[in-house]
Amino acid sequence: MINKIVQSLEHAVAGIEDGSTILIGGFGGAGQPMALIDALVEQGAKDLTVVSNNAGNAEIGLAALMKAGRVRKIICSFPRQADSYVFDELYRSGKLELELVPQGTLAERIRAGGAGIGGFFTRTGVGTMLAQGKEVRTIDGEQYLLEAPIKADVALIKAKCGDRWGNLTYNKTARNFGPVHATAAGLTIAQVDEVVELGEIDPEAVVTPGIFVKRIVQVRS
Repeated sequence: MINKIVQSLEHAVAGIEDGSTILIGGFGGAGQPMALIDALVEQGAKDLTVVSNNAGNAEIGLAALMKAGRVRKIICSFPRQADSYVFDELYRSGKLELELVPQGTLAERIRAGGAGIGGFFTRTGVGTMLAQGKEVRTIDGEQYLLEAPIKADVALIKAKCGDRWGNLTYNKTARNFGPVHATAAGLTIAQVDEVVELGEIDPEAVVTPGIFVKRIVQVRS
């Protein structure tokens, strides 16, 4: 019997290794798997490369993971916000490496990783510092950059509902990066608000099919 539900956050993050590349869902706080991140802090994996839209807020969630000294590098689109002081301090002191990626490019690089695409060309970033070291090709008279796919060891995402097969639905804008993250990691772990019985999720409403999800843990709000 397929049952991907684990009984604790500790079991959910078990086995995540030092040096892993981890996709973390969320757009700011919306859809960020806070409980899974806190469990990862407790688990102790270090020297991590994190891929996320933002670089953390205050001292919770992703910022807490960085403050604990577990992150070596972050790949993101919006590293600086009014309360991103943890990132600021680590980056300015040389303790954290940053790879800045435009948001659309970031999403497409992750999607390419999940789809098995070897790369793609985009006009975004042409003629800027973001183009340094990248192949530039002229297509139909326009210059394009070659961007590489992003694949990860682990994805931590947050969903609204899940069943024991790993099928997921999301809560409105909390969906954001979750579906694309789930496809691009060897181990996708989903924090869900509610576990439902098989068949309760209309197949037409499934956003992330269970084939992409390895573990589910329920975290009640």
